[in-house]
Order: sequence, then structure tokens, then C-alpha cells
Amino acid sequence: MKIALMMENSQAPKNAMVAAELNNVAGGLGHDVFNVGMKDENDHHLTYIHLGIMANILLNSKAVDFIVTGCGTGQGAMMASNLHPGVVCGYCLEPSDAFLFNQINNGNAISLAFAKGFGWAGELNVRYIFEKAFTGNRGEGYPIERAAPQQANAAILNDVKAAVSKDVVEGLRAIDQELVKAAIGSTQFQECFFANCQDEDIKAYVLALLEK
Repeated sequence: MKIALMMENSQAPKNAMVAAELNNVAGGLGHDVFNVGMKDENDHHLTYIHLGIMANILLNSKAVDFIVTGCGTGQGAMMASNLHPGVVCGYCLEPSDAFLFNQINNGNAISLAFAKGFGWAGELNVRYIFEKAFTGNRGEGYPIERAAPQQANAAILNDVKAAVSKDVVEGLRAIDQELVKAAIGSTQFQECFFANCQDEDIKAYVLALLEK
């Protein structure tokens, strides 16, 4: 599985630590991890709004399979991600959240709070969240006797979202193009995207926007 880590500007100082924990856990399980920013306070500037756009492009182009995102509270990054088609982002404050999200909702992104409640041993909480997020079988339900309705409802939710969503490129074009251009402007995002993109329409859109 290919996993992208993205964090907004206020939490950039924690990026190195979070990336190290993600690489140790997910990389140790054989997953590929891409740190698309912000790597430090001087990196390409990102808000949680940019993170949602980035998640949209990376997931829908199949450049990555899973997103780890976050901001101060985790709420903004989650809401910005869930605005977009094909992105199902859960809110994880502790390891049990990651476990239950995987088992019940089986989404493709998690949003963490990197400031609120992030104190002593915060790195351990991040590590254990990643362990629950990337180990075990997904979508099996919890408790197990609730598996069938949970799986059915998760599928229905995805169908409803697909029904009310615009085409990915159409939706991206409907956003302020300078906002999208800023979201895709970093070297590390572009390296991840162009090396792994599997959707030619999204690729063509991104190339055209970068050339403007």
C-alpha cells in the first residue's frame, strides 16, 4: 500500500517526528510512505484546505491508497478531506479510533490532532494509532455480530457520496484555481503524484494547471 503523510502549517514542526513514526510502523509492514509536507516551517505553505485538495488528487488518481492527514485539532483536515469525492476520512484521537474506523467504516484516510491533547508521550499515541490503522484485516466489523449491517452501511455511504459528487476533474476546476495550484505546488507532492498517478485525465489537469 502507498501512504501519503500531509500536515498543515501550524503543525509543521512535528512533521519529522510523525513521519519517523509512520515510517517505522507502516514502512516496517512493507508499505511505501510519501511525506508530502509540510516538512518544516519553511516548507511549501499548506493549510488544511490545501490538504483536502491534495487528498482528493492523490487518492482519486490512485497515486496513493491511503492518506494520513492532520492539523491542530484534526477537525479541519477531516472536514476538508471529506468534502471531496472518493475520500473517506476518519477522526482519530487515540488508537481505538483507528481500529474502529478501519473495522466499521473502512475508509482511506485518517485525520489526527497534532496540537489539541498532544502532550507528554504524544509520539507514543501517534505510533499506536498507526499500528491500529495499518495492521489486521479491514472492514470486518465490531462487534463481529454487527459486521453485516456495518459493511452494508459503509457501502451505501460510499454510493451516496458518489451520487452527490461531481466528476473529480470537474470538481477541481470548480474550485479557485490558484488554491488548487498552491495545493499541488510542492516538489514532494509532485514527485509522489507523477511517479504513481494512474489516471490520465487527472494527470493532464494537474500538468495544465502547473504550466499556467
